[in-house]
Amino acid sequence: MRKKKAVMIGAGIANMAAAVYLIQEGHWSGENITFYSLDQHGSNDGDTTEAATDDYWNQNHPLENNKGYVARGGRMLNYRTYVDLMDLLNRIPSATEAGMTAAEDTRDFDAKHPTFDKARLLQPGHGILNASKLGFNRLDRQLLTQLILMPDEDETKLDNITIAQYFENDPHFFETNFWFMWETTFAFRTQSSAQELRRYMHQMIYEFSQIEHLVGVNRTRYNQYESIMLPLINYLKAQGCQIILDRRVIAFDFKETSMTDEITVTGLKMINTTTNETAHVPIDNDTGVLFTNGSITDSATLGDYNTPAPENMDYGAASSLWKQATKHFYNLGNPDKFFSDRNASEWVSFTLTTKNHLLLNEITRITTQLPGNALNSFLSTTPITPLGQIDVDMSIVAHHQPHFTSQQPNETVIWGYFLYPRRDSLLFEKPYLELTGKEMVLELISHLSQVDPGPINIKDRESEILDSVVNNIPVYMPYASALFNNRAKIDRPEVIPDHSTNLAFTGEFVEQPYQMVFTEQSAVRSGEIAAYHFAGVPMSKLVKTPKYDHDIKTLLRATRKMFS
Repeated sequence: MRKKKAVMIGAGIANMAAAVYLIQEGHWSGENITFYSLDQHGSNDGDTTEAATDDYWNQNHPLENNKGYVARGGRMLNYRTYVDLMDLLNRIPSATEAGMTAAEDTRDFDAKHPTFDKARLLQPGHGILNASKLGFNRLDRQLLTQLILMPDEDETKLDNITIAQYFENDPHFFETNFWFMWETTFAFRTQSSAQELRRYMHQMIYEFSQIEHLVGVNRTRYNQYESIMLPLINYLKAQGCQIILDRRVIAFDFKETSMTDEITVTGLKMINTTTNETAHVPIDNDTGVLFTNGSITDSATLGDYNTPAPENMDYGAASSLWKQATKHFYNLGNPDKFFSDRNASEWVSFTLTTKNHLLLNEITRITTQLPGNALNSFLSTTPITPLGQIDVDMSIVAHHQPHFTSQQPNETVIWGYFLYPRRDSLLFEKPYLELTGKEMVLELISHLSQVDPGPINIKDRESEILDSVVNNIPVYMPYASALFNNRAKIDRPEVIPDHSTNLAFTGEFVEQPYQMVFTEQSAVRSGEIAAYHFAGVPMSKLVKTPKYDHDIKTLLRATRKMFS
């Protein structure tokens, strides 16, 4: 299966990781690696609003105000678990810190700014909650323990079982502090896969005992585009890789064979999204094709201060191509499980830029913690779930500043999100999805005002805060949690499907033993596996995955926490 060249469909972290490993472990020339992608932001994004408006998904939705910054999301790192990511970042130079690798840059910043979240949960009438009390009853503990102790070979027992179904006889679980923190830390929903929850409980079990403070969370110096993606882009371009943007691959050509399960790509059909011209790229026998078959930021759209983010009904570029492939072969999974149920996968986020630190200082005062200490989630006081229970309304991250290298000295960037965007705002009596950027700022001030300890309430400074706003960009992401959607194990293709001669799948929508999705770890590892396969590198050289669910001390700490 060894190849001499590679074509990458998608320029996210998975395929970029594969290219690094092909060059460094396979000893390939970068000139033999070509990327075709809509843009180079990937899911680890962050940029000026002006730059992001040129991306493919925003071309039909021009913004009235394109000042400030936008990050559709941001994922928290964890050195202990993200071993493949840290191996990758240690192989490339930082884009911002001279003389450091990207890994050294991140470790240096994180060591000087350790996370300790003192205000993980907030609720009107109570202020900062004591989230160290997870709130379990006997049945909660029993069902969670069964997940934690379930061996890998029994995982298929959770095929097509949602978290809600797994806990159907235990609705109390969804009223625990543990659930409020877990759903907002990792972006699980009640409709998400119980199978994936089990994987998280196995691989992140050591976080169980410290989830209220998130002390295991590590962070990059700047946004993840500048601290992770840009170092990769710079390195690969310096190695001679071609990164061709504004290309949407719409179809594979497959070799016709007597055995219909042999998968051999012979060509790619694509559209130049700036000219609308089509092109055909032949694939020869010496070329491997690495395809990132789903993206959580596909079909995402931007609004601005006076405009809600429009809803884009496109199935997604990567997932549409994946679906085209499944029409030819039966062992490539089922994309509809992930991209046909927006009710289970959609979010709305916002990126708020202000010209001074007034709002940031108010958040610091109310939460009693400095910027950069992770995640603050606001609980409702009235039932807002289908089960008639309270839940988290919104969550925010007040970043360490600056979050972007081009920020002005007095500028602040704050990020937040609504995990259930079709719930109604009590302030505006319409879904969060329909809020403008300005309305989201007012929503944030309203939430903060209800937990403000005083003596002067943040609401009294509302007009000053509004005057400080440069822009606030709402982002609608229909597939932000799609990778958690309810599924069976067979619904995702393996990195190297059976009988594939030159096609590999990478990213978060592939099946890998033990790995949990929504992490740079699983994305990087998929690219590493594909690269080793095509370069003929033994799989024994893969970075070793730690298994904390086999560590007695870690399990004992989790058990003590469960009963605290």
